[in-house]
Amino acid sequence: MDDLDTRLLKLTQDGIPFVHSPFAMIAEELGITEEEVVRRIEKLQENGFIRRFGASIGHRAIGITANAMCTWNVPDELVEEVGAVMAGFSEVTHCYERPRYPDWPYNLFTMVHSYTKEDCEYVASEISRATGITDYQLLYSVREFKKTGVRL
Repeated sequence: MDDLDTRLLKLTQDGIPFVHSPFAMIAEELGITEEEVVRRIEKLQENGFIRRFGASIGHRAIGITANAMCTWNVPDELVEEVGAVMAGFSEVTHCYERPRYPDWPYNLFTMVHSYTKEDCEYVASEISRATGITDYQLLYSVREFKKTGVRL
């Protein structure tokens, strides 16, 4: 990755224009061709600097307002296996292992977004059934103050 790639990432990290030729403005700003912009984005993906390049939907704006962080108490020796099963659910958008604390036994966290709390509870029960993990809590979002991806 060179300085031009870094500039490209900074120019695209907050989105690209919704126009016929979205890379034309970026190419002009960088002093390269549109083809070079596309080639560099593809190379950044191939090398793992960009995991995906796609649209980000404002889920709250389209009515997906039941957002549950499901916290799971998974035996440490099963974290890899159970985490893979949980991550395999299409309804799960994030799946992380986090440290336990003396007053917080939960070590795996999955995020589920849906239209209703009942839908989130159903998904959690299906995950529980699939993994055999029955000690879990659902923490629902009340209000979103900020949501962005990582910035350079």
